[in-house]
Amino acid sequence: MKTTLVIASNNQHKIAEIKTLLNGYFDVILSLAEANINCDPEENGTTFMQNALIKVNEVAKHTTHAVIADDTGLCVNTLNGAPGVKSARYAGNHDNAKNRDKLLHELFNKTDKSAYFATAVALRYPNGEIITAEGSVEGYIISQEKGSNGFGYDSIFYCTDLGKTFGEASEEEKNSVSHRARALNNLLSKINNNLRK
Repeated sequence: MKTTLVIASNNQHKIAEIKTLLNGYFDVILSLAEANINCDPEENGTTFMQNALIKVNEVAKHTTHAVIADDTGLCVNTLNGAPGVKSARYAGNHDNAKNRDKLLHELFNKTDKSAYFATAVALRYPNGEIITAEGSVEGYIISQEKGSNGFGYDSIFYCTDLGKTFGEASEEEKNSVSHRARALNNLLSKINNNLRK
């Protein structure tokens, strides 16, 4: 399944993760900027999958290549799944520090700080066929930031699989258990099953 893939994202951290995780499955993997696509669809879905599909279908209008899009968020159980689909804009416009501060403030008096990261991913082929998959990883929110790796909420998300925050984890450690890695691995399983049919 060698082909060119366009990642429907302008997030450099996300682009780097997807390129690492899908390395070897495609001849060329391009960001929107590398593909010379100026497209920033409004993510107004109520679920991660709806947003992933919005992005993949919109970007597909601007290229003849395969397109992949994901939507990811942090879901805190005691906050009824918030920040959820609004994770990147929780305290405004994509300000990671303010997002973390707002979340910590809202959890200050809460005893249940369990949470999970969830990713929905959609791959659209040039013929219009779409394959979707999801992945998640469990953990909880800690009250003070730990680690300087990763991005977003990584420094306050303690991953129970790793025994440390994503902010303390190396890229290899995070990619071994992360929500995005699990979603992409599930996607690759579906792709490989299709190839065997």
